[in-house]
Amino acid sequence: MKIKFLGHATFLLTAADGTAVITDPYEPHGFGGAIGHGPIQDRADIVTVSHDHADHNHARGVPGNPQVIQSVGEHAAKGVSITGVPTHHDSSGGSQRGHNIVFVIAVDGVRVCHLGDLGHPLTQDQAKALGEVDVLLVPVGGTFTVDATGASAVVQALDPKIVIPMHFKTPKVKLPLAPVDTFLAGQSNVRRAGASEVEITRDTLPAHREIIVLEPAF
Repeated sequence: MKIKFLGHATFLLTAADGTAVITDPYEPHGFGGAIGHGPIQDRADIVTVSHDHADHNHARGVPGNPQVIQSVGEHAAKGVSITGVPTHHDSSGGSQRGHNIVFVIAVDGVRVCHLGDLGHPLTQDQAKALGEVDVLLVPVGGTFTVDATGASAVVQALDPKIVIPMHFKTPKVKLPLAPVDTFLAGQSNVRRAGASEVEITRDTLPAHREIIVLEPAF
């Protein structure tokens, strides 16, 4: 499987057979230009949407007429198994920013967990419902989601083999977020890929947890 960081919280997961899943597609130049990424150019068979905010729900802008999954529970599409677990966008049960769905997407035997805009620590029941996580796509910028400390706690709770940060401040994201370096401070086994894409297989998952920082593609 290939994982490509398109920007903000949007990733393209491509299976060995070419099946493509895009997570939380942003609206290009949304929020008055605060999201500075350009249009998504990669096609998808499936799109997952964690919640209905413009920097996460722009499925209509994804080429390929994909099937859109935006509900909790078990889903199967194009040979891909997807589990949605209900969470919240804030630490007040959703009263401030609403609800959020965490998705686990199984591709080529690798379980990828996309946290969306998770705004609170995971409960034991939520962690159990998510099950084994090989690759964790975790927001780290704070303000609207867990911050660096909260993200680290979620990493400890889910114990993934690979962690890929998302939803942080960059030259193209002008929301009031912390940069990725805030999360990386004090972390071990960090690899800056210097590219937007990484290939991961079940056989090449690291024995010890690795943090991979990808560059946005757009």
